[in-house]
Amino acid sequence: MLLRQMKYFAAVVDCKSFTEAAEQCYISQSAISQQIQALEKELGVKLLCRENRRFSLTPAGEYFYSHCKNMLEEAEEIRRETIRIGRDEESGFRIGFLRCYGGQELHQAVAQFSQLYPEISVDIVQGTHEELYDLLRFGGVDLVLNDQRRAFSDEYVNFELLKCGCYVELSANNPLSDRRQVELCELKRQPCILVSSKEQQKAEKEYYQNTLGFGGRFLFVESLEEGRLMVVGNRGFLPIESVGTLPPESLSARRLPLCREGKQIQRNYCAFWRKERSNYYIEEFAELLRALLQKK
Repeated sequence: MLLRQMKYFAAVVDCKSFTEAAEQCYISQSAISQQIQALEKELGVKLLCRENRRFSLTPAGEYFYSHCKNMLEEAEEIRRETIRIGRDEESGFRIGFLRCYGGQELHQAVAQFSQLYPEISVDIVQGTHEELYDLLRFGGVDLVLNDQRRAFSDEYVNFELLKCGCYVELSANNPLSDRRQVELCELKRQPCILVSSKEQQKAEKEYYQNTLGFGGRFLFVESLEEGRLMVVGNRGFLPIESVGTLPPESLSARRLPLCREGKQIQRNYCAFWRKERSNYYIEEFAELLRALLQKK
């Protein structure tokens, strides 16, 4: 039995026509009919009941159709993966994560993944939300760890990791540092420190100002460590991406839940990748990362 014969049979059933199936498969109608007859002969059972120009599936045909569709899909996936591996496209993949991300689970996921698949190299790049989105759109990375700022797109796998509360870090000398939590409105007169490249400062400011409701001045740094140094110098407060386990507070700074009207502000974090680029290794890494985050 050939996969080609199974493909022809499935096409006839899907199209409900030998003529249309032949056109779809780029062969003649007589050739596709002969291939299905040969398939029935090899199996020793009738798959189709032919009545003039119409046909229906026999019980054996129904069973064979449902299972051969699955086998054809698996065969196509094997074909695609074989081509990718043969072209060395799967020898590694690139992960993008937020510049202001400070959790430990991403590092643990990379370490565990590399132990499981030592033949696959993993490269890491940082960026703001918009930078990561552009990298993913144009093939600069294969997967990104990002906050959700847009409606989910059908072009991407939108792999939800977890929803978690927002925090801010501020100096131990800040009058608000003795609170158990801080209200967003209490920070409006204090500078907000954002981790961003120069090119993305405007976009980050607009998001924090217009979508999240941050007020006051905005100060920009290019790394999380630089932002934390500004915090201990009491230059402002630093919003923290709280995905996963954060490092302990320093003696010079406090990390407080950020609230709006008494409720901690929540954000949704996901792993995103293009559906057309999806493969076993990307999916495995995303599952591994989610398991570590949800175990926190």
